[in-house]
Amino acid sequence: MQFKLGLIINPVAGLGGSVALKGSDGENTAAKAIELGAQAKANSRTQAALEVLVPYQEQLTIYTVNGDMGEKTARALGFNVEVIYTANTVTSADDTEASAKLLKNLGVDLVLFAGGDGTARNICHAIEDTIPVLGIPAGCKIHSGVYAITPKAAGRVVEMLVKGELVTLADADVMDIDEEAFRQGTVKAKRYGEMQIPSEVRYVQAVKNGGKETDELVLADIAAHVVSEMDEDTYYIMGSGSTVEAIMQEMGLENTLLGVDLIKNQTLVAQDLTAKQLLEYTQGHATQLVITLIGGQGHIFGRGNQQLSPELIRAIGKDNIIVVATKTKLHALNGRPLICDTGDSALDDELTGYIKVTTGYNDHIMYAVGYENQEK
Repeated sequence: MQFKLGLIINPVAGLGGSVALKGSDGENTAAKAIELGAQAKANSRTQAALEVLVPYQEQLTIYTVNGDMGEKTARALGFNVEVIYTANTVTSADDTEASAKLLKNLGVDLVLFAGGDGTARNICHAIEDTIPVLGIPAGCKIHSGVYAITPKAAGRVVEMLVKGELVTLADADVMDIDEEAFRQGTVKAKRYGEMQIPSEVRYVQAVKNGGKETDELVLADIAAHVVSEMDEDTYYIMGSGSTVEAIMQEMGLENTLLGVDLIKNQTLVAQDLTAKQLLEYTQGHATQLVITLIGGQGHIFGRGNQQLSPELIRAIGKDNIIVVATKTKLHALNGRPLICDTGDSALDDELTGYIKVTTGYNDHIMYAVGYENQEK
């Protein structure tokens, strides 16, 4: 399975640090830093991160910007590279934001970027918290929580994702300071937003008390989170399985354990629906689908939920599919991907990649989605 890695390098990030300019933001600051003898280090720091991923070159494709904004470093290390944006000769924040928007639209699994707090602000402005990001620290000031502690640490986190390990998604603040004020000796930090980052989480599988009590607590957390995020104007198709049943119980609604139900505004609309009925009810309406793993092989489509037809799944869209599961259940797959067997091979291809799985209250991980006949 190919991991789609977006890459953006701010080639002038950190230039002002070694020559006491307190950063590289501001008009002509980078040029002044170069005149004073500063050397760009963003690409070498990105190289340190990407070197960790060299053993996995066959498993990922890097989507990036031409020249020093990503292409040069990625190609030098032998990665499969696709250039999705051509920057101006003198790069700017506009190039960063434009390329980030393209990576978002392309649906990459992660945007890896090198820079400082100013670069993080640009990325956040372009994509907000729509897709996971991770920063390679290359700037003079790193106040934002979206950066790895070192370039190699960034590479290690991406390595975990490519290998299919369980990595929690967390919200992290994007911060920046006023460089002009900083140059005058005043630190004024400000929060500009937040983005999703893959956070390396070390967790110990809980010892079950008869296999019941721990499961119930985790399912209650998952259910509470999903219900708290529900929009009153959206239809929610509730798939089969005990994890989805817990969400229905959280709302006090009767559930069809081996069927598919439809709710809106936390009220039951219809139960045990057929594929045709689901299409009729949801046509022309905002709709999301809540599903969990079906069967012992990690199927999310094609086992016990054939009511979720290819036509329905396409109409809903991958971005509106909410996958819920306990980490114990995912860990039991031993790294195997979730499986799509919708009966439409083209759709199965479209659904492959990495998807966010809700594993607790405001707790998510990224997990690979494949399909039955895919080579692992």
